[in-house]
Amino acid sequence: MGIVSWRRRDGARMEEHGAPGEAESDQDKAALWQVLREEVRQCQACGLHRTRTQTVFGVGNTEAHWMIIGEAPGADEDRQGEPFVGRAGQLLNEMLFAVGLSRQRVFIANVLKCRPPNNRDPKPEEVRACQSYLQRQIELVAPHILLVVGRIAAQHLLDSSAPLGRLRGRVHRYGEEKIPLVVTYHPAYLLRSPLEKRKAWADLLLARSVLEGRGE
Repeated sequence: MGIVSWRRRDGARMEEHGAPGEAESDQDKAALWQVLREEVRQCQACGLHRTRTQTVFGVGNTEAHWMIIGEAPGADEDRQGEPFVGRAGQLLNEMLFAVGLSRQRVFIANVLKCRPPNNRDPKPEEVRACQSYLQRQIELVAPHILLVVGRIAAQHLLDSSAPLGRLRGRVHRYGEEKIPLVVTYHPAYLLRSPLEKRKAWADLLLARSVLEGRGE
């Protein structure tokens, strides 16, 4: 077993952003994003607002084909107000680049918009308090695939208590729109367990194959 080096593979192509939704004009959609962003910024629905530096809304292309969803902000994210920065963010960027994507062409968000103290696991009531924000982000982006990183995010979105090893390796469906959903390891875990990068690479190829099956 070797360690996967996250490099752009020959033949990988950059995903083009999706077309604007038919139901809403670009201006209407931008207004909805602004309202949602402000709601998150002011949110005091759970106790995490007392310990956060700032909320971490999400970042990227709001019409992306790919939406990446993680668990919660860490210390770097709490300081910078952006998800997946620091070493884990750098590795995520490399993972995306390896399948022909860039950070600017996907949308990245977390289940929680505020950092739990000491990076502890989110509490159920905290997840419930943030649930509608993530659902509305998914509705607005309307991604063609969800790539969910880490056990807690996967269990929440799939409403499952199964371990991550049983959730990865196949295509799930999310919500009424039946959006394809693929589970993989969190980049922070891969930094600690680099031999698992081979499995994560297989997950990325699975996600890409879903879009290739759509002809996109």
